[in-house]
Amino acid sequence: TVEADTVEKAPQPEQEPVAEPEEEIGKEPPEAAKDKCETVKDEEKDATAEDDDDAKDDWEDSDSGDDWDAHSTASDKLDALEKRLKQASLNESDDEVEDLIEKEKRKEQERLRLLGIERAERERVQAEKMAEMKNQEEEENRQKMLLAQKREEGKKRRLEQEKANLAARSRDDLRCPIVVIMGHVDTGKTKLLDKIRKTNVQEGEAGGITQQIGATYFEKKTLLSQTAKLNETEKFDLNLPGMLVIDTPGHESFTNLRSRGSSLCDVAILVVDLMHGLEQQTIESLTMLRNRGTPFVVALNKVDRCYAWKTCKDTPIRDALKEQSEGTLQEFRSRASDAKLQLQEQGVNSNIYWEMGDEDWTNSDFVPLVPTSAVTGEGVQDILLLLCQIAQRKLWKQLMWCANLQCTVLEVKAIDGLGMTVDVLVVNGFLREGDRAVFCTLDGPIVAEIRGLLTPPPSREMRIKSDYIHHKEIKGALGVKVIGNGLEKVMAGTPVMVVGPDDEVEDIKAEVMSDLTKLQDKLSTDKKGVMVQASTLGALEALLQFLREETKPPIPVSAIGIGTIHKRDVTKISIMNEKGCPEFATILAFDVPVEREAREQAEELNVRIFTADIIYHLFDQFTRFMEQLTEKRREDAAAIAVFPSIIKILPQHVFNTKDPIIVGVEVVEGILKVGTPLCVPALGGLHVGIVTSIESNGREQETARKGSSVAIKIVNETNPTITFGRQFDASHSLYSTLSRASIDALKSHFKEKLENEDWRLVVKLKKIFNII
Repeated sequence: TVEADTVEKAPQPEQEPVAEPEEEIGKEPPEAAKDKCETVKDEEKDATAEDDDDAKDDWEDSDSGDDWDAHSTASDKLDALEKRLKQASLNESDDEVEDLIEKEKRKEQERLRLLGIERAERERVQAEKMAEMKNQEEEENRQKMLLAQKREEGKKRRLEQEKANLAARSRDDLRCPIVVIMGHVDTGKTKLLDKIRKTNVQEGEAGGITQQIGATYFEKKTLLSQTAKLNETEKFDLNLPGMLVIDTPGHESFTNLRSRGSSLCDVAILVVDLMHGLEQQTIESLTMLRNRGTPFVVALNKVDRCYAWKTCKDTPIRDALKEQSEGTLQEFRSRASDAKLQLQEQGVNSNIYWEMGDEDWTNSDFVPLVPTSAVTGEGVQDILLLLCQIAQRKLWKQLMWCANLQCTVLEVKAIDGLGMTVDVLVVNGFLREGDRAVFCTLDGPIVAEIRGLLTPPPSREMRIKSDYIHHKEIKGALGVKVIGNGLEKVMAGTPVMVVGPDDEVEDIKAEVMSDLTKLQDKLSTDKKGVMVQASTLGALEALLQFLREETKPPIPVSAIGIGTIHKRDVTKISIMNEKGCPEFATILAFDVPVEREAREQAEELNVRIFTADIIYHLFDQFTRFMEQLTEKRREDAAAIAVFPSIIKILPQHVFNTKDPIIVGVEVVEGILKVGTPLCVPALGGLHVGIVTSIESNGREQETARKGSSVAIKIVNETNPTITFGRQFDASHSLYSTLSRASIDALKSHFKEKLENEDWRLVVKLKKIFNII
């Protein structure tokens, strides 16, 4: 203990006054601490073993103390130094990291700043663009408004001018009436027209008959000379300047003769075959004439076909009839009466023209009948005089010549040496060389300068084909050929207008396009329907009206076209196949040719092209196709469609109770058909089977309606053991098993087969079967 106290109290050797290593010693690594602990234990053992002197010597021995001190602190100092170096390197790396973070921050800030500048620039550019677009839009709207205003002003001026021109008309200045010959195929229209044109042509010289483009012009003196014999008895004062007869017979030319909604045809000859009476196309022509309010004369043609007819060439018909025998006259009267009766059935009052009283003449509904022969010429004089009488008595107001241009396109054709030309009929007003004319095309209006106005020379000079007569000015009514640039797409039957010095081009364009625009506005709005292609605008209009108003149900039209059918038309309508309406992938072509490539394309794309020269035939073809298609769809849907019915089993008429069940039943409600699945809703919808046959009085039938009693055979393939009297009996009514799919099939394909009470039963069964 003394040594221990002495050791404890012994003064410690002086150490360097360094604070940091002591702190570091406390934080020695575990290996150093372990060495130190072992050293202390050894020293304690030595201390107890050694005597005082040794302890004192050791303690007093300064060398041993220095050795211990040097030994213990050297390793500690190294460790501490190492630690400090590590710490320094750590501090340095921390500084480096901080520098990097700072750098990244600065970088990010710079990037964001640049992005902000970029965005601000973008927003500025966008704002400038928006402002520019807004200004542009405002400018466009302003221009449109100015244009609309100018157009309105132009329209106002034009209408005022037209009004002034109408007011300036005079009864002394009449124009030629325009005559069209209409009728059924093979009634003698062309022969009658030829006869009218050629009555006065002798020795190859044209005696006052001028062949024009699309029309034949009769001078006044020609009309007087042709009707002279008849006029001896009629004493009619003829003061018309002449007559214009349209060359192309048939109702196509009548429908073409229209301009801006009004008909250009003044009077018509409706040719009826005396031998056959009224035929389909005659009725069609009759309907057209009455719809337009055009006065007409009925020519009872082929009078020379009456039994034992004696020919009296080119004489008035009454003189010819006086020469006939009683039998011939009787046949004539009988056939004429039949024709009158048929016209009466169509709502037309008519009479042989010389039997008409003054009251009949003043009555606008009364139609004069003129017996004619296109072959031998009897009655042709009568027709000409009658047309002149009608024109002067009834039509003088509309025949007063007017300065307002009324002009319509008859035909567009290419002529060698002249290029593409347009044949037009000028009814009123003037056409001059150098005028800016506006024509109508499917692609919109075109403005073309009239480079030339041509008419053919008199007949005797026709051998020189290209020798047309040039005109500086044309006054209506006249047929003329117009030369100009870019007239390839002009449509027949459309109006032509001229831009005057006070007119606005846009107003004239809109007016020219008005007829076509009206047609396009009436097209099927849901863009599902057939394509209709016609030769002219008038024919197209007539066909569209027929499809829309006279067909049951109406045929929807989604696209229209005029002229030859090309590949592009086929491609356009083939989209109906993709829309799920293959029945409408159809082109109804009225009186137009079809290109060979278009036909090939149609076969590839599954498009049908129906062509006809008569509207009714076209309708019949399409209707037949639709019926076949509907029938095919019905057959496909028959397996799904279930007709509604409730039947009651007659217990006294049970012929077989199972596999198959044959029983007598009464149809309480609805329609029972072969193939109807039956169930018992009262027994949780027990499936009884399917009706495989229905018999009544020993005869098989497909259906049985409400109130009828029939024998039925029920087969259940899924459960052949089902037995009448075990699972169900006569106290249970049997119901048709309806589903949502079967009801949809009924609606789509069998709507007309079900009456209202049947549909009420469907509603009732929907509730029973919980069909939504």
